[in-house]
Amino acid sequence: MNKNFLTFLPPVFLTLLLSLPLLGFFAQENSKDILLLQRWDWVLYATAAVFLANSVLIVLKKYPLPSFAISPPAKNLNALKALLFLGLLALPFLSSRSTIDLATLVLLYICLAWGLNITMGLAGLLDLGYVAFYAIGAYTTAILSHYYGLSFWQCVPLSGLVAAIFALVIGMPILRVQGDYLAIVALGFAEIVRIVATNWQSLTGGPNGMSGMPRPTFFGLEFGRTSSSGLPTFQDFFHIPFNSEHRLIFLFYCILGLAIIIYVVSKRLRCLPLGRAWEAMREDEIACRALGINLPRIKLSAYSIGAGIAGLVGAFFATKQGFVSPESFTFNETAMIVAMVVLGGMGSLWGICIAATFLVLLPELARGLADYRMLLFGLAMILVMRFKPNGLISVRQPTVKMS
Repeated sequence: MNKNFLTFLPPVFLTLLLSLPLLGFFAQENSKDILLLQRWDWVLYATAAVFLANSVLIVLKKYPLPSFAISPPAKNLNALKALLFLGLLALPFLSSRSTIDLATLVLLYICLAWGLNITMGLAGLLDLGYVAFYAIGAYTTAILSHYYGLSFWQCVPLSGLVAAIFALVIGMPILRVQGDYLAIVALGFAEIVRIVATNWQSLTGGPNGMSGMPRPTFFGLEFGRTSSSGLPTFQDFFHIPFNSEHRLIFLFYCILGLAIIIYVVSKRLRCLPLGRAWEAMREDEIACRALGINLPRIKLSAYSIGAGIAGLVGAFFATKQGFVSPESFTFNETAMIVAMVVLGGMGSLWGICIAATFLVLLPELARGLADYRMLLFGLAMILVMRFKPNGLISVRQPTVKMS
């Protein structure tokens, strides 16, 4: 009993010490000066919450719940996937404009996380400069449309191609290092890209950014009151009233189609010999080298494919925002995407999808608690890593099954 009681002391006292300066005091400005006020009830609530949580953990450790595993049949999983797909198809017609915009943002981050999953989850390369290729894709779309007048559908494949080429060129020297050194070098490359975009004002607009992104068209039909190409607009062609939400709905479906393509390609790549080589390299590079696998080529393939996906998503991000600036591609974006892959379970597409949805929606749903939104975000991540250290879905299906 004494031993169990002592286990309460460290987390409770630590919470008390940390919550005193963080929660116990707050500044309030009046007409003359700034007042420092106290709120000791918040400190009491935080300490009590940690005490209760620690009590539950001790009880569960002494009297563990019976473990059981649920393995739903494949037919149920396919039915659930079909139901989810139908729900996404019907979402734009059953929700408001803000909900469509938020769902589009969630799909963008899911696509980004799935792209990083190829580099980090399958190949085991810790890439903290992933946002650089995201920025390259967005700026490629902005530059090609602004200076060369290319349409959106012409810019999208070129954005992915340019990002993949940059990954091939940059990957040759930086993939010679491993582990933490690779993460540091990749992070440095991301900062170089951001600084170049900030200072090269004649090309990128500098800190002011670039606007006037091309809008996606439906087989040449524009979504607007008037058409700049001389063709009828989407509304005129189908004889429907003009609605500004039509463009948002079409963009949502385009990004949904991109997500489906990335999902299918990722599943297919994992089952190919290339995907199995990625996973083998992730587990043991020395064994792969002994088997004659060309590790530099395998690393470059994973790095460039992930970067190409980031470039494609960057093109869609540019047209969604209608504006591109260096502030959109800071290290916070990389940290967010890496957290999605880690929390979802590296290599698990559905786990990453759930984690991305959670991490994007949590700040939006907690926007009313603006002062404590990041605190809730950090607490949610700590809870996930405490109870699911290998990710939300850490089960890895074998790529090859022996009969």
